[in-house]
Amino acid sequence: MMEKLNSVKPADWNEIDKTLFDIKQNSSFSKSLSKTEIIKELSKGFAFWTFDFGIDGVSIEISKYARCLEEILSNEKKAAVHFIAGDFHPQADSVIRPDWHRYLISRANGWSKWDNGKWFGKLFYQDMAENSKESKIVAVEIWSQAVRLAEIMGDYLAENEISLLIPVNVNSNPGNLATGLCTVLVSELMGIYVINSNHDFYWEDGKPASERKAGEKPGSRDKFFRNISNRPFFSLFKKIYPWDGRRWIQVNINKLQSKNLIKKFGFPNNHVFEILTSISEAFFRDYTKDEIKSVRLRMAHILSNGKSIIHPVSLNYCLSDIEKWMNNQKPFVCAREEGLCLDLTSEDILYFLQPTRIIKRKRIWRNLQLINALLHYSPFLRKFEINKKQQIVFHITGPVPIEHQVDLETILKAFKRLTSEVSDLISNRLFLAFSVGTEEHPCFKENNFEHLYIEDIYKLASIVLFPSETEGRGLPILESSAAGIPIICSHYKPEEIFNDVVGKGLPEEQQILYTQFPEGDFSESFLDEVSKLLFLPETNIDRIKHNKNATSLRYGCRNMHKTFKRYLDELVNTK
Repeated sequence: MMEKLNSVKPADWNEIDKTLFDIKQNSSFSKSLSKTEIIKELSKGFAFWTFDFGIDGVSIEISKYARCLEEILSNEKKAAVHFIAGDFHPQADSVIRPDWHRYLISRANGWSKWDNGKWFGKLFYQDMAENSKESKIVAVEIWSQAVRLAEIMGDYLAENEISLLIPVNVNSNPGNLATGLCTVLVSELMGIYVINSNHDFYWEDGKPASERKAGEKPGSRDKFFRNISNRPFFSLFKKIYPWDGRRWIQVNINKLQSKNLIKKFGFPNNHVFEILTSISEAFFRDYTKDEIKSVRLRMAHILSNGKSIIHPVSLNYCLSDIEKWMNNQKPFVCAREEGLCLDLTSEDILYFLQPTRIIKRKRIWRNLQLINALLHYSPFLRKFEINKKQQIVFHITGPVPIEHQVDLETILKAFKRLTSEVSDLISNRLFLAFSVGTEEHPCFKENNFEHLYIEDIYKLASIVLFPSETEGRGLPILESSAAGIPIICSHYKPEEIFNDVVGKGLPEEQQILYTQFPEGDFSESFLDEVSKLLFLPETNIDRIKHNKNATSLRYGCRNMHKTFKRYLDELVNTK
């Protein structure tokens, strides 16, 4: 492979395109093997490849895929599972088992983490005119990086006898063009089988400015079309995202993505599939009151740096220290002022949970508007005031990507607005918690605490909030339903995806029941429904049972096993 790559020196995007065409057409794979022989080869080891691993939704899904493929491909000998990435965050320990292999490749992370955003900026935030000197410089640099990455990855794949690669978002969401190009080079020149897992595409909520109608708001991924007028660059860009390789199949998380790949981008039907998520059996287990108390106690130790009682920091301190905190994210709880106490094990806590990262499209600030509306809704406020011990906790579980600091600031300012619009007696009973994907603390060992897992996190909650604007799937709806926690969610876009997640049009026993998060003002009927969910949880028992059953029917682990077996069958038939 490296002999071939070192023999070509493309000087611009056109020459890179021609090189890829030549590689795809003329690379000779090893001799044909039977299906049984190919599966035996794949069983030696397979690798997941992405920008970084943490506790985000993509990393959690990859962990599910890994467990499933490991069980399918392990026969006489256990299949080796490898994770390759540009970064491994500490929270990745929660999703990557100790017996799975990790391999770090520097400069493979994406967006602002790829050379501090230098090349991402040149490609997608700065103009790069066709045939310009700058365009050629960037093309040569991206090729050089891709070749170096290919050499590093190729060595690792060969040394570990890995013949199945599962890139996740590397060739669909362009965080790092060099990694996307590297995947193409390695797979085509080494004859690697590829299950290309796509969670997000650059054209989802993105389009050229010329295609936007008057008054239409910009999309979050419009940046990827910044240099669409540079035809050689954008032609190559479209081919890589995603690549229609000789031994590739595309696996998407929803039907709309597959339909677009086939109808808009010309991918063959037999190379495009969807994969449903799976919800582990641990989610469906009913917890006792003591077990829920134990979960909250362990989370309290995480949020308070090892103590059972939380002493929140002041909101003003959080706002003044935010830049420093972003570089070393640690769990914390904030309140309007210092000197307050929070005991998470109290049965008087109304616990609102947002089980996601902090990014703009999640619209997390809307949850604080909801809490504000509840505290100005007389029936809710009356009950809250009567019980002087009652407190409200709004807990966001995920980390804050470095490029989304402004979204964290928006949330903190919304909380400040909330605490200023209620009386002092009420505001001192409101708390905002951030666990940044942390599920363990050093004190767990000395206290003989068990590790917290994602299914435990849901059991913290009285209700789950999910007011997203757009989603590729919407995993919190499924996980909260399996865990038996009421979900309040928006009708996010694309509508087709939301309807698929909740089972619209399916038999009634497969449909998920939810409370719709309104787009505008909160009506009295909506606030009344939320109040009942919080103060009269016993009235929700039938819905809980229904949602557990519906989620189990559609998203049990057996369904994922059947799906991956089918994909392996299709994969070995690629030429």
